Amino acid sequence: MPKHKPAPRVVKRRAPEKPDQPVGAWKLAYADFMTALMAFFLLLWIVSSASNTQRAGIAAYFSEPVRIPLWGGDRDAIDTSAIKGAGGGLSTDGTGVTHLSTSATDRAGQSVPRRGDAATAASESPESIEQARLRSLQLSVLAAIEANPELRPFRQQIRIDSTQQGLRIEIRDAQNRPMFATASDAVEPYMRDILQAIGRSVNSVPNRIIIQGHTDAVPYSGGEKNYSNWELSTARANASRRELIAAGMDQSRVLRIAGLASSQSLSGVDPLAAGNRRISIIVLSARAEAALVHDDTSATTITNDAAGTSDENENAKKAPVAASSMQPASP
Repeated sequence: MPKHKPAPRVVKRRAPEKPDQPVGAWKLAYADFMTALMAFFLLLWIVSSASNTQRAGIAAYFSEPVRIPLWGGDRDAIDTSAIKGAGGGLSTDGTGVTHLSTSATDRAGQSVPRRGDAATAASESPESIEQARLRSLQLSVLAAIEANPELRPFRQQIRIDSTQQGLRIEIRDAQNRPMFATASDAVEPYMRDILQAIGRSVNSVPNRIIIQGHTDAVPYSGGEKNYSNWELSTARANASRRELIAAGMDQSRVLRIAGLASSQSLSGVDPLAAGNRRISIIVLSARAEAALVHDDTSATTITNDAAGTSDENENAKKAPVAASSMQPASP
């Protein structure tokens, strides 16, 4: 008789139910992605419609964060520049000299929103307006050099800083990269391009300029008799003046050129170093220009008081003749 096997028992075990996961997280990520994509295409549109100078300014703006200006003021939180304005965004060494670098931006003409702009603009002094104009010129020169691929390799030879006379733009020699031919005032091609770029920028402001030529302490070896570094530095300053005018700068803007030879060597630099060979273009403030013009026009000539003036001498010559005519005739 067959035996009946018991039916197998089936045990069902269910895993514990997990709470429902949120299904909207991907939407946030997708929204962030679309926002970034829209900003990217907006940037492409701006860059495609901007000039070369503006493109250089945009690129430099994002290459290094600028300092944040204080709200309602004319300086930023860590401003050390003598020129009032918004954050610098320029590389500055310990002496306060501004170096031309890839972080130079083209923010000239832009203003920081402030409370009471209309009232502030109406009460701005001529000095503050001029400082803003010089600041704009500084950024314009930096952007012009940065925007030119041929001049960009020479940006480390350019220094821009603020002095008591105004804004000083200085171009220095570098080792194996002279601005002029040896012992000559013949301008090298790259120096000509730099001067003409500066001339176009300087022409945008009404301030007059001074051009100074400097040499190192190496004695002049050109072979000409009685020709020294004084004559050489003056000739180079005058050659720079010609290049600025060739760029379209009004020649009446040049107030003075001067050759200083090696009398003003750079501080802390070997007097024989190449960096002492430089051209300084000083964009004068209104006060400095007035002082220089006053000094030129108020110069007095030394007269010979002992001999008297020309009128007095003429009267002295006529006196004996008049006296002799008054004497009675002898019998």
